[in-house]
Amino acid sequence: MLTLILCGALVNAVFGIMTAVLVTVLDFYFHWRGYNASSVWRRGLRGEHRTDRLLRHTLERRGHRVIHARTVPGHEQADEILVGPGGVWLIHNEAWHPDTEIAPYGGKLFVDGRTQSKLMARLTGSAETVARLLSEETGEEVTVRPLLIVHGGRLARAPFEADGVVFATPLRMLRWIRRNPTADHSAEQVETLARAAVHALPIGRRTMTAA
Repeated sequence: MLTLILCGALVNAVFGIMTAVLVTVLDFYFHWRGYNASSVWRRGLRGEHRTDRLLRHTLERRGHRVIHARTVPGHEQADEILVGPGGVWLIHNEAWHPDTEIAPYGGKLFVDGRTQSKLMARLTGSAETVARLLSEETGEEVTVRPLLIVHGGRLARAPFEADGVVFATPLRMLRWIRRNPTADHSAEQVETLARAAVHALPIGRRTMTAA
């Protein structure tokens, strides 16, 4: 209302109304964006189901394969293993309170001023294990990059890399994956790597047998 009065007084009534509508729309958008970004955290989730849907409707339609919820031997479950023309990625999801500050300092991750050494070591260790297993399965050297998709919280910038892990919001992570390939796989190689991941990584505590 204050915007409408000021703009109406300085210019004219029509301009005041248009400006007030624009301000209202922008205010609604930023409130909605913040509410939507924190919805995963508010429901007590980590965001893997949201990421699964996003990958299914984007990268899977562009020649990528997604292997969901696989246990990495000696480590915990990986939310997604993404195999594509540009490489292989181990994806982990985390949801933080909307006011949580997430930033890199000196190459390390800090969440509200605290390092996350255990989480980072788990992710990099899982990625190294997946790379070793896929290399053994295929007979070719495979590199696996760990990615952490952030649902909620306040990132200093996105994407950024800390402790050997790339951090970004879901949509920005998709752009980062497309723009930062680590390999040049053919469609046949993508299928071979995807099958290798299916056989090498257990579902729960079961190990797949060779087809």
